[in-house]
Amino acid sequence: MEEAKERSLNFIEEIIENDLKTGKHKEILTRFPPHPNGYLHIGHSKAICTSFGLAEKYGGKTNLRFDDTNPEKESQEYIDSIKKDIEWLGFEWENELYASDYFQQLYDWAIKLIQDGKAYVDDSTAEEIAAMKGTPTTPGTNSPFRDRSVEENLDLFQKMNEGAFEPGSKVLRAKIDMAAPNMHMRDPLMYRIKNVTHHRTGDKWKVYPMYDWAHGQSDSIENITHSLCSLEFEVHRPLYNWFIEQLGIYPSRQIEFARLNLNYTVMSKRKLIQLVEDGHVKGWDDPRMPTISGIRRRGFTPESIRVFNEKVGLAKRNNVIDFALLESCIREDLNKKAIRVMVVTDPVKLVITNYPIGKTETLSGVNNPEDPTYGNRDIPFSREIYIEREDFKEEPQNRKYFRLAPGKDVRLKHAYIIHCESFVKDDSGKITEIHCTYYPDSKSGSDTSGVKAKGTLHWVNVDTAVDVEVRIYDRLFKVESPDKGEGDFKDFINENSLEIKPEAKAEPFINLADFDMKYQFLRKGYYSLDPDSTADKKVFNRTVTLKDSWGKMQNK
Repeated sequence: MEEAKERSLNFIEEIIENDLKTGKHKEILTRFPPHPNGYLHIGHSKAICTSFGLAEKYGGKTNLRFDDTNPEKESQEYIDSIKKDIEWLGFEWENELYASDYFQQLYDWAIKLIQDGKAYVDDSTAEEIAAMKGTPTTPGTNSPFRDRSVEENLDLFQKMNEGAFEPGSKVLRAKIDMAAPNMHMRDPLMYRIKNVTHHRTGDKWKVYPMYDWAHGQSDSIENITHSLCSLEFEVHRPLYNWFIEQLGIYPSRQIEFARLNLNYTVMSKRKLIQLVEDGHVKGWDDPRMPTISGIRRRGFTPESIRVFNEKVGLAKRNNVIDFALLESCIREDLNKKAIRVMVVTDPVKLVITNYPIGKTETLSGVNNPEDPTYGNRDIPFSREIYIEREDFKEEPQNRKYFRLAPGKDVRLKHAYIIHCESFVKDDSGKITEIHCTYYPDSKSGSDTSGVKAKGTLHWVNVDTAVDVEVRIYDRLFKVESPDKGEGDFKDFINENSLEIKPEAKAEPFINLADFDMKYQFLRKGYYSLDPDSTADKKVFNRTVTLKDSWGKMQNK
C-alpha cells in the first residue's frame, strides 16, 4: 500500500517529501509571482493550484509577490483582479509582497557584482547586443565595453539611476561567458533605464531590474524553498543559480513543470489584449475569454477548476489539453450543485383546449435529484403554456422524432401528457399558437391514463412566466490551434460564439436567483446569473451544455 502511494506522487511531490525527510527544509515556502500587467487566465490557474496547493498539502505557506519591474504596463486594476482570482480559487497567501520592495537590495547587490568584476555597463544598442550574442551553434563576441574598470562601471551605473542617460543608451550586464552553450549565460542584461513613474516607488528609480535578475534574488530574500515555474524557464535556471552563488545568498531551488495549454483558445497576454482592445470581446471578463474572471462570470466554479488541474497533473513535457476535459469537470460539479428549472428560450404559445379556463394548479418539481436536501419547488400550471419552438414540427421527417407534432402525444415535465390537435400561423407562415388536449388522468406521479408518450418537453406557464435574457456561449475560436500556423489568429474567431435569446421565459422560481446559485435549465444546459442583470430583467449565461463529449471520447 505504501509503495502504491509513493508511485502516485508527482515529481515535485517526490522532491518536497525527500527535502522534508532529509531535514533539508523544516517547512515548505512557495511563491506565486504574477506580473501585474493583465488579467490572469486559465493557464495561471495551474501555477496557482501548484504553488498554493503543494504548500497547503505539506503544511507550508505561499507568498503572493507581484513582479512589478515593468511600470509602464502595470496598474492597480490588475493587482486587484489577481488577488480576487486567487481568493476565488480558494487559496490564501502568507504575505503580499512586491519585487519593488527589494529594489534597494537588488541595486546594492548589483553594486557588489560590479565591485567583484562580474558586471559592467554596456553602451551598445539592443541590436548590437543581440548580434554579439551569437547563435545556439556559434559563440558570441565580447562587448567593446566589457573590460571597463570597476570604478568606471560604478560611476556609470550610479549616473544611470540618477537619470543622466536616455533610455536605451546604456544597460548593466552580468559578465559570465559569451561562449556559453546556454544563450542566457552570455552576459545577460541585469538593468535597463526607464524614465517612468512606478505605481509604488514613484520616481525614485531610473533603472529597473530585468526578470532574471529580480526573480531569483527575490526568492532568496524571502527564503523560498521551492520556486515552482513553467517549463519555459528551465533554460533560465543556470542563470538563476549563478546569481545566487555569486552573491552567496539563500539557495532557493527552481523547479519547472509543463504549463497548461488548452485547445480552441489563446493564452498569450498580448493576444488577449488584442481581443479586448479590438472589440472582439466585451472586456477581460467576457465569458468567452480564457481569463479566470471570464470563466467565473460564465459560471464555472472554483472547485471545478481545481479538479481540472488535478486531472491534468504535473508533467515535465508540454502538451495540449482538450477543452472538453475542462467542460467535463464543470459539468460534473454543476450536476451535483445546480437547481433544476424550466426556461423556454424561443417560446411559442400552446393552448390546452380541454383544460378548464381560469384554473391554475400547483405542481411540484425536484430541485436537484442528486441531492434531496435541495427540496422541491412549486410550479404553476394552467391552460396556456410556452414550449420551445424547435419542439414542434408540422410534418416530422424522422420516424424517431418524439417531440410534438399534429396527432402526437408528449409528456410535459412534472405535468400531464398532451395530444396535439392543430396549430395557427400568421400571414408570414410563422406558427403563433399550438392547440392540444390533455389526459386528465396522466399527471406525473399519479398517472393512471394508460397513455404512453415517448417524448418529454419542458414548458413555462404563460400567466406566471418571468422574462429573462439567455446568452448562449460557445468556443471563441473555430480551430484547435488558432495561434499556430499561417494567418492572423483573429481570422479564426468563431462568429457564432455568442447567441442571445432576449425573449426567453422562465418559471417564477427564477426570481430567487442570485450570483451564488447555479442552474440547470432542463434539456438546455447549465446556467449562471450575469452581472448585467437588472431589477426588471435577469440575464443568464450558459456555462456548459448537458452533453458530455469528453466522456464519450474516453469511452471509444
